[in-house]
Amino acid sequence: MRLWPRRHGTSLDLLVAGLGNPGREYARNRHNVGWMVVDELARRHGGAWRGKFNGQLAEVRIDGHKVALLKPETYMNDSGRSVKAAMQFFKLEPDTVLVVHDEGDFDLGRLQARLGGGLAGHNGLRSIAQHLGTDEFLRLRVGVGRPERGDNRKLADFVLSDFRAEDDVEALVKEAADAVETLDAEGLEAAQRAINGRRS
Repeated sequence: MRLWPRRHGTSLDLLVAGLGNPGREYARNRHNVGWMVVDELARRHGGAWRGKFNGQLAEVRIDGHKVALLKPETYMNDSGRSVKAAMQFFKLEPDTVLVVHDEGDFDLGRLQARLGGGLAGHNGLRSIAQHLGTDEFLRLRVGVGRPERGDNRKLADFVLSDFRAEDDVEALVKEAADAVETLDAEGLEAAQRAINGRRS
């Protein structure tokens, strides 16, 4: 059973917003893992990107459900402007918005699905909470790790650096995309049972 029934007045089941920064220089950054995940979902389900809502939008069907994939192009700190515009257009409630984002407090590859919760100093989440007027939206937290011992970079600088070849980002993105599909098909609780606390 899914977490949410489709609400009257909307033709969409779920909006999946992957957070990141626009520009080739950011494309492989840890901070852009949200974009990588929605790119993978678009690839799997034949989505075509087009400019909309100050970002890139692709509409797909996943397991028979209508899902919109969004990549805000407002830069991370203003992600909420894009997410709110899409949410209003599709007449969605916050609990049918799933935000996929990097999590520097998690080991590389750890995933967690949740509804609501703190913002953990993440500027993208903060912007979305401010624009939506609530923090009660769905999140998929994707662990990107922290600086290792001897690495004196601040976390903010670390997440703006590229994944290493040995990080196997392709496997990480695949598992995160799988988690989005599980959440859409079976609901939040099923996704939590499948992924929370597990490391890829």
